[in-house]
Amino acid sequence: MSNVIYINWVEQFKKEVLEYNGVVLADFRAERCGPCRMLGPIIDELSMDYAGKNVKFVKINVDENPDLAWSFQIPSIPAVFLLNAWKPVDSIVWVRPKQFYQEKIDPLLTQ
Repeated sequence: MSNVIYINWVEQFKKEVLEYNGVVLADFRAERCGPCRMLGPIIDELSMDYAGKNVKFVKINVDENPDLAWSFQIPSIPAVFLLNAWKPVDSIVWVRPKQFYQEKIDPLLTQ
């Protein structure tokens, strides 16, 4: 079972992401986007792999949350942002293999 949190409104984003003092992988996506649907299972797997660690996985539908997409200046989807203690540390556009995301997350967990 996936541990991904689906963000449905700005206040939820503030609570789940901006007030979280840990690592967050935020997946900006849309249901209409084929590559986003390809990335979805990878994010779900990662959320299970990192269960119990100081990392949170969230998905934000850009069609339902255009203000959040605008505030992050999403160039194209899927767009993944890594945040650590509220601060953006990396952004990834398009779909990458699971190991790519692990290599980005792991060093943040040891800081």
